[in-house]
Amino acid sequence: MSIPLTVVRPRERKPEWLKVRAPGSANYLRLKGVMRDLGLHTVCEEARCPNIGECWHHGTATFMILGDVCTRNCGYCAVTHGRPAALDLDEPARVADAVAAMELNYVVVTSVDRDDLPDGGAGLFAETIRQIRQRLPWCRIEVLIPDFKGEAEALYTVLDAGPDVLNHNTETVPRLYRLARSGGKYARTLELLRHSRDYAPAIPTKSGLMVGLGEEWDEIVAVLRDLRDVDCQILTIGQYLQPTASHLPIGRYYHPDEFRELKAIALEMGFGHVESGPLVRSSYHAHETAEGYFTSSAAGGPPALPAR
Repeated sequence: MSIPLTVVRPRERKPEWLKVRAPGSANYLRLKGVMRDLGLHTVCEEARCPNIGECWHHGTATFMILGDVCTRNCGYCAVTHGRPAALDLDEPARVADAVAAMELNYVVVTSVDRDDLPDGGAGLFAETIRQIRQRLPWCRIEVLIPDFKGEAEALYTVLDAGPDVLNHNTETVPRLYRLARSGGKYARTLELLRHSRDYAPAIPTKSGLMVGLGEEWDEIVAVLRDLRDVDCQILTIGQYLQPTASHLPIGRYYHPDEFRELKAIALEMGFGHVESGPLVRSSYHAHETAEGYFTSSAAGGPPALPAR
């Protein structure tokens, strides 16, 4: 590559392209109030997403179900880990209430890992989809699911509920899985995406990758190729940002030009839609990302998202 690497040194300031405005708009505060009133969690807050101000200002959020305590302890993730509380069976209805109150056309539902549950929480994912469908039939639903420890039946439970997009993040290159993804397996991730395409070919699959953990360029490209080999259609690529000093350090910052090059490589491989940039996260601009996929002539998918 001709683009120079940007090496991260201790206490180095973030590049200008990673600076965002602190949240605080009226709509941000309104949405925060809705979440607190209904006792809901969002990955935007729990994972300390840098885009929370922008997304909440525009009235979009990623709901996090199955509580706010994860049974895994991934080295990059700010979500609390430990022993989760008992399953909250009323949570799907409250999520649907929030979606209705916000009058959303598109919603993303994700969760912590719940390895303590026999189905990994798949049943609650399915019930959340059904509750939202009942309240807002026109709303498109993306689910960002855990790997369910590779249990195909749990995946099928979610797919049978009919989400519009099935998202499962790859996160990093296989060499770094043992370091970064506690309890995760690279082969399991690919198998989940392949199973989803085989079982429900009408539901597009999506995956996200973060860069800056110490991977090599060729390793990133190899992951993109693996994702296309299992027919993953939608891809997001973003910069890893260290949540706290106790999390994995940043290997380096990627320049926006490098993200543009990765997008070009991915599109050349045949991905239907790619979002690639320093601040891109799996759920960032999820509505626009899905619409870009569904309306692309190459995808041959369903019509554009409904206007309201």
